[in-house]
Amino acid sequence: MSDILTSTAAATAEAATHEATLNDAVQGLVENPEQTISALGTFFQNLLNSILGAIPTILFAVLILVIGLFATKFALWLLSKGLNKTKLDLTVTKFVAQVSKIVLYVLLVTIILSILGIPATSIITIIGTAGVAIGLALQDSLSNVAGGFLLMVTKPFKIGDYIIVNGVEGTVAQISILHTRLDSATNQAIFIPNGQAVNAVVINNCGNEYRRVDLTFTISYEEEFEKARKVILDVLKANPKVDKTHDAAVRMLEHGKSAIVIAVRPWCKTADYWDVYFDTTEQIRAAFIANDIEIPFEQLDVHVVNQKPEA
Repeated sequence: MSDILTSTAAATAEAATHEATLNDAVQGLVENPEQTISALGTFFQNLLNSILGAIPTILFAVLILVIGLFATKFALWLLSKGLNKTKLDLTVTKFVAQVSKIVLYVLLVTIILSILGIPATSIITIIGTAGVAIGLALQDSLSNVAGGFLLMVTKPFKIGDYIIVNGVEGTVAQISILHTRLDSATNQAIFIPNGQAVNAVVINNCGNEYRRVDLTFTISYEEEFEKARKVILDVLKANPKVDKTHDAAVRMLEHGKSAIVIAVRPWCKTADYWDVYFDTTEQIRAAFIANDIEIPFEQLDVHVVNQKPEA
């Protein structure tokens, strides 16, 4: 109870002090208007002088900002030219260019603030505080940044590779600081966070120089398998994009419901995969027709049994 009374008394005393100060200021304004007006005039004059005195500094800062923007763009252009002449992957060169751009712009802002009279220690403190706050607010984004660096180091894929990740697939068009962009076969842009790309299972269809093309064909049960096999092998030998250093497998896969299923497994360079896939499919069908090999279709035989009516 005594604490409450003490706090109330202190608050009352403080309010009385402010009221007395306000009364003194009003009384001074009434009794000595000339001095009050003179003091206000001095205040505004000092404010105007400060603004006029800061104009050269502001103009100089603007000039440095304009020059700095041109210098930054020129430096980034030189960096891009230099990186293009190196033997580094396109993925690495673009990532380095993006990081360099951010660093240069942060450096330019720091220089401008220093010219305006803000101490370097204050700038560093502000950047550090902002970094901590942003880091706490954007933890997922920071994980994506870390994922971007890991992609640069581990290189599970690079720009131009056709990959499958998280149920989507496409050609890698860009690996930025936060995300990886894929261009799908239908030319849709797909953006995958780098954190997910690092932790997910990635299928890189362009990771090896050669790929196997898996195809299946069917022939009628009345046809000879060896004849069909020879026709298929002749087609594969005639295709210049089919790699001849790998043996192409042509084997009977299964006895289907209405046809014999043949597995055809040629090899080719990764870049020629789809050409070999489509060309071989078309050419083998044409070869079957030219050699009178029946290509069956699924059919169902229905047998009707006539029953004698009961007497």
